[in-house]
Amino acid sequence: MTPPDRSARILGIGTDLANIARIAATLARFGDRFRNRVFTPLEQAKAERRKDVAGTYAKRWAAKEACSKALGTGLRMGIAWRDMEVVNLRSGQPAMRLTGWAAERLAALTPPGHAAVIHVSLTDDHPWAQAFVVIEARPLPPP
Repeated sequence: MTPPDRSARILGIGTDLANIARIAATLARFGDRFRNRVFTPLEQAKAERRKDVAGTYAKRWAAKEACSKALGTGLRMGIAWRDMEVVNLRSGQPAMRLTGWAAERLAALTPPGHAAVIHVSLTDDHPWAQAFVVIEARPLPPP
């Protein structure tokens, strides 16, 4: 009997570049309809507290696009925008919280004996916001 593979591995990588002015124009045109379709209440509260509201939304938009790419689906196959939520750790580091079909997809990608870890990097330099997402499978400790 072969022991299970306990090595860490990359399950997916995604990146996206969003134009902050385009997101600002979309916010101006569609307002709450856009916010509520794409962003969770937590993400909206965070963005609305920031000086650069549009830049904050643009980074989170890019993170959702990047995460969907790292999941290997893009925004199709049942993933909803709000199934991917950008949260911040106590340190301020961004992280992704997945629910719904995105969480199901992540579970299906994760090999037995491993836990999925989603790494997120966000940056902006007007007029651009960028996100990079890496999904890693880390071995669980032996039982």
